[in-house]
Formats: sequence, structure tokens, C-alpha cells
Amino acid sequence: MMKFIGRCLLAALMFFFSFSVFSQESILNSYQRNFARASLGAKPGILRDAATDSRSEEFIGDLYEYALQFVLDNSELLREDADMITLAGAAAQGIRAIGYRESAETLWKVFNAFKDSYSRVEIINTLVSFGPEPEIILNLNQFIIEQNYYYQFGITPDYTTLSACISALGIMGDESSYIPLFRGFIAGYPERIENEIQRALESINGDYREFLIHIIRNDAPEEKLAAFHLGLLSDVLSSQTKGELAQAALEVSLEFESDDTIVEHYIDSLGFDSVLALTRLRWNRASPFAIRHFYRVQTEYQKEAVPKSRFLEAITCLGAMGTSESSQVLALQLGYFNSRTEYSGEFDSDIILALVNALGEIGDKAAFDYLLYISYLEYPENIQAAARDALNRLRW
Repeated sequence: MMKFIGRCLLAALMFFFSFSVFSQESILNSYQRNFARASLGAKPGILRDAATDSRSEEFIGDLYEYALQFVLDNSELLREDADMITLAGAAAQGIRAIGYRESAETLWKVFNAFKDSYSRVEIINTLVSFGPEPEIILNLNQFIIEQNYYYQFGITPDYTTLSACISALGIMGDESSYIPLFRGFIAGYPERIENEIQRALESINGDYREFLIHIIRNDAPEEKLAAFHLGLLSDVLSSQTKGELAQAALEVSLEFESDDTIVEHYIDSLGFDSVLALTRLRWNRASPFAIRHFYRVQTEYQKEAVPKSRFLEAITCLGAMGTSESSQVLALQLGYFNSRTEYSGEFDSDIILALVNALGEIGDKAAFDYLLYISYLEYPENIQAAARDALNRLRW
């Protein structure tokens, strides 16, 4: 008797399971048939109706995948058709709403098959909603790489899609996106795109400082300069980190040698820009390199290879370093100019004033004799006043 009851229960369970599967398949098949029979313009409505079905959880993901396959199968002929584009976007939106990750691969195939910004942006937004999946990140990185390559050969990208991809990589924040995005930054895109790339780079969950310093030290001259400027423009890097970037840039500019005038232009810009940054940041750990830069610029100024403004910048930078070593260099330089003034009566007011102000800023008492000697020379009142002020600022 018990065996008979057990067999009956088993049969009932099997019947219920079979009916449930049959019912589910019937619902899906019903919507698939309706979808297949509907006109192209009506197909998105089928998807919307299905999403409101009380049993949609049982089949809606498969229905969206079915719709995507239809889009993909007909993409060669209808990729520019407005109704087909609307359908592709509707399917992507539906998949995003339910988080149906199983369609990620098909979504990317549709993305590659279609060229309109509407469906592509919807697909990107859906892929982003799945989270930082390695395959998705790889595909989006590759898309950026391709767009950079095409742009450099004069092919204008779809900026709407490009922006969505840049934003997506920033949201997912994977370190593998550093290089594709940086290459995009130096590709020459409009400023709006460059700003979007900058924000995406700053959003990545990696060591942004180390990435930029690596480029400054190891990559091509134009990339060194771009990486340095990226760091200075950053809203997320600290002043200390920017000081480290500027120091690395100045080091590279002092060590780099080339006979190529274009390369020299980038390296010179790197050096001069880094000195301005070090001055503003007052990053005195770079004092040894600022001193080397001073002597180099001094020599070039004497040869008339650089304008006086560069020499003045080098003097001001040493003042901002605030070290006894930089003070000694400046004091000796002032002593040299004092001697020349005494014997020839010739001097450059801008340079003398810059030296005096820099020494006053440092306040090292070792500069006392050089500053005091100014009062015995035929310097104008503005220099005499600056020297008196510098003397009062010395620390004893």
C-alpha cells in the first residue's frame, strides 16, 4: 500500500514538473511567435508587453536574447533601418533592467554590427550595468584602441559612442584601461573628449601616480610631456604627488640627450614646465635637480640660446626650494654680478632683483655679506630697497 502511494506521489510530482516546464515553454514560444509575426516597428511593443506579464521572470531573459539574435541575423541588410535600431536599443534596455548577463556576448556582437550611436550607447550602458567583467572591459578597451588608431589616420569617430565608452571604462575602473585611455588623451581629440578621458583615468582603481611617473621616465618625449600635464591637471592627485611628478619630469629633462629638434622641443618644455610647477608647489626635495637646471640655463642664457625669462624662472625656482644649497648658489651668483657691477657699472636690473628676492625668500644668513654689499654699489633704489628687505628676512 505504501509503495502504491509513493508511486502516485512521484507520478504527481513528475506531472507537475512537466506541466510547469511545458507552461514556461509555451509562454516563451507564444511571445516568440508574436514577435516573429509582428512588423518590425511593432516588435519593441511585443517586448514591452512581455515585460509586464506577471510570469515574465520565467522567460523574459530568453525573449530578449531571441530579439537580439533577430537583430543580429538581419543586421547586414537593416543596420541603418530606424525601426531595427529602435529594436536593438529596446532589447538592450530590457536586458539592463533585469540584469540578464547571459546576453553579454550577443550584445557585443550587435554593437560591432551596428554603427548608430543610439543602439551602441544603450548596449554600452547595459554592459556597464553587469559590473567589471573581464571580457567586457577587454572589448571596450579594444574599441578605444581602434578609435584612437582610426582618428590618427583622419577618420572622425562617433563622439557620442566614444564618450559612452570612455565613461564606461572609468566606471568599471580597471587598471588595464590606463593605456588605451592615455593613448586617447594624446590622440588629438577635441578638448571635451580629452576632459572626459582625464576624468575616466582619475576614476580607475589603480596607482595613477605610478602610471604617470612610469610614462614620464620611460615613454616617448611627447608622451612624457602629456603624462606630466595630466598629473598637474588632476583634481585627485595631492600636491605631494604633483611635486613628485614635477621632480621626475625635471630629472628626465636633465638626463635626456637628442639631436632631433622636435624631441628637444618636447624635452625642453618638460624641463621648463616642471620648474614652474616645482616653484608653485615649493617641492624642495627637487632642490639638487633645480640647481642643475639653474646651471644649465645659466650657460644657455650666456650663449643667448634661451631668453632671459627662462633664467629668471630658474632663479625663482631656487628661491622656492628654500634650501641652504640653493641659497649658496644664488649668493655666489649675486656676488659675481656685484663684482661685475663694481668694475664695469653694467648690470641687469631684472636678474639682480630676482636674485635678491630669492635670497630673501630663503632667509639663509649665509647670504648676508652679498646682500649687504649691494648698499655700496650704484644700484637703483628699487634694488636697494629689495636688498634691505631681504636682509631683514634673514634668520639668525
